[in-house]
Amino acid sequence: MAHFPADSTVLGTLYGSDPMRVVFDENAWFQAMLDVEAALARVQARLGLIPADAALAITAAARVENLERSELAASVRNVGYPVVGVVKGLSRAAGAAGAWTHWGATTQDIMDSATVLQIRAGLDLIAEDLAAIVRALAAQAQAHRRTVMAGRTHLQHALPVTFGLKCAIWLMPLLDHLDRIAQLRPRVLRVQFGGAAGTLASLGADGPAVIAGLATELGLAAPLAPWHVARDGVAETVGVLGLICGSLAKIATDVILMAQNEVAELAEPYVAGRGQSSTMPQKRNPIASEYILASARQVQALVPVMQGAMAQDHERATGPWQAELLALPQAFVLTHGALQHARAIAEGMVVDAARMRRNLDLTGGLIVAEAVMMGLAPSLGREDAHHVVKHACDRALAEAMPLADALALEPTVTARLDAPAIAALCDPAAYLGSSDTFIDGVLAAVVARGEVID
Repeated sequence: MAHFPADSTVLGTLYGSDPMRVVFDENAWFQAMLDVEAALARVQARLGLIPADAALAITAAARVENLERSELAASVRNVGYPVVGVVKGLSRAAGAAGAWTHWGATTQDIMDSATVLQIRAGLDLIAEDLAAIVRALAAQAQAHRRTVMAGRTHLQHALPVTFGLKCAIWLMPLLDHLDRIAQLRPRVLRVQFGGAAGTLASLGADGPAVIAGLATELGLAAPLAPWHVARDGVAETVGVLGLICGSLAKIATDVILMAQNEVAELAEPYVAGRGQSSTMPQKRNPIASEYILASARQVQALVPVMQGAMAQDHERATGPWQAELLALPQAFVLTHGALQHARAIAEGMVVDAARMRRNLDLTGGLIVAEAVMMGLAPSLGREDAHHVVKHACDRALAEAMPLADALALEPTVTARLDAPAIAALCDPAAYLGSSDTFIDGVLAAVVARGEVID
């Protein structure tokens, strides 16, 4: 029975993803350990450390189906780790060749290397969905580069922006996250092999050759030295997942705010019944965004767990290493679930450009007050221009009139600007600054990565 919602057959549809659960499934972890044991045997056979036929037999027997789950559970309860049970099951399945299994290795070598194989597969899934969101947001940025809307600061109208620029800003950190994943891989995708205390004394002078061979066999990097108690790579991995979730949470927060009935500028993709209330038939709750936020909070709460676990005692930790086993799979599963929700939003968002325009006009042009001020500043000076426009804004608010009409009642303004000039300054679409340039820059970065924008 699942006690963690992300592992539930019901709630798991909201938290996490099936592909990532497969990566971090217990059977997959045991199989990864067996893969490491088999690779170790093959490398040691090539180096003449164990018989070649033993390596063949060990490799053939390294299947999770050869492990007895009840035996593993009993071993773990007694020993505290699964590797003793894994090696026992593998040795039995390999017959006489089983005497050569786990040659010179220690428990943490096998568990860490297996976990790294899972991290590699997990990062592949994370990067794939990140790239898909990048492409989708790039397409939205291009399509809506001229969709003018109210830019908001402190939840109030500030200046006109475009929805295309908003999408580009959402997108921009995701490009950095793809870079972070690429930069992270060499630091975390390293084989672990150090023997009982990180010296590989049991293999004599052959230890470094076994490390190099095992790294090649598993498609991993060879570390400068065993990293049993140097946990920066796995801690950084969860740190990057926390950053990814933070950027997704920013998007989700904006979507939730824009989906409010009073705003109604954006909605999540429509699916009949999705986000409905059990009692209010009219409701379409932004459910995907809500679960992005929930997952992000949990993943970010796991970051200090991983960083705290870096304080490992001497040559083998008494507790911090074990804490990683609780945090790492959760972080990957929840991050990928958040990414899949975000991908659905990015690819299928419903944009109401007409509502954006109506909301933009709610203040009767006050949102372009800065534009008018800057238009008058060359002839009045900035301070006087600010004073004149502020007076017009106060009148517009007090008398419920458009800013353009209030400006037309200001002699200082009409002495310098005729009605068409005032109207031009009050056009939100004429005061978008470098929005197009910023969008172009983000889209160019997307294309430079080799992505195709629809």
